[in-house]
This record gives sequence, structure tokens and C-alpha cells, in this order.
Amino acid sequence: MTTPRFVTWEPSIAQTIIDEFKAKPGALLPLLHAIQDRFSYIPEDAVALIAGALKLSRAEVHGVISFYHHFRTKQPGRHIVEICRAEACQSVGARGLEAYAKSALGVQYHQTTADNNITLEPVYCLGNCSCGPSVRVGNEVYAEVDSRRFDELVNSLKTERVEIL
Repeated sequence: MTTPRFVTWEPSIAQTIIDEFKAKPGALLPLLHAIQDRFSYIPEDAVALIAGALKLSRAEVHGVISFYHHFRTKQPGRHIVEICRAEACQSVGARGLEAYAKSALGVQYHQTTADNNITLEPVYCLGNCSCGPSVRVGNEVYAEVDSRRFDELVNSLKTERVEIL
């Protein structure tokens, strides 16, 4: 299971990313994705840097961030568990899985467990429609997830080996 390794917020790293994208047409969305991919969220300080570089207002940048559910403005937990909410997954039990996941983790969507281990997020299609309900953790998609498989998945996240360098 892949656990992304995010970099702690550093304005100079963000500025390097911004410089890479700012001259490209339609730079805002790819830039926001790159910032979030690097830091795991889009810090408030990044909004000002992005707005300045793209000659936008902070409100315009905030508007885009808040429009797309994918973007986070707070640092997530160690693992991000996404449950597919698309119609195909809903037709085979995703709503029940959502309710179970929220209850088992003690969080709602966009919240992180008290131990900061898991952030629960909705996603609107994982492209795994014939095998729903589907869940993604990192880059891996899990098919036909029911409450038992969800518990196994969460337990594996709690016991994941940590590589010591």
C-alpha cells in the first residue's frame, strides 16, 4: 500500500512550483494540483503566492479551491481514504458503506480521525464501476468493499510498516 510522503509547507518550494506553471495557459488548476500533491493541502499562504503570480485576487483563487471538492485547505491525516459516491457504486451499496465508514472512524467526510491517521473523503468516480463499492487509499483502488473489507483495510493502515532510513 502506497503512503504518500508529503513535504512540510515551505514557501520557497511552493514558489518553485508556481514558477514552473505560471506562464502556461490555464495554469491555475494544474498549479493547485501540484501544490496539493506536494504539501497534501493548499495552505493559506500558498493562495497569496498563487494569486500574485497569476494576477488574480485571493478571492478568485479561493473560489476555485472551494468549488472543487478535491482540494483541501487543511493538512489531512496520514492516510486519505476515499469512498466512491458515483451512481454505479451507490447502486451496489456505497451509501451503506459511507454510513458504516463514518461510524467506524467517528468522522464525517473531510474530517480526520482523532489519532490523525485517516482522513475520510468522498470521490465521485474511481472508474471501477463494475466492481463497486470502491475505495481508494493512496494510489490503490479496492473493489467490492463492504464493512468487513473496510475494517480490514483500516486495520492494515493502522499497522502499516514504517521504513526507517
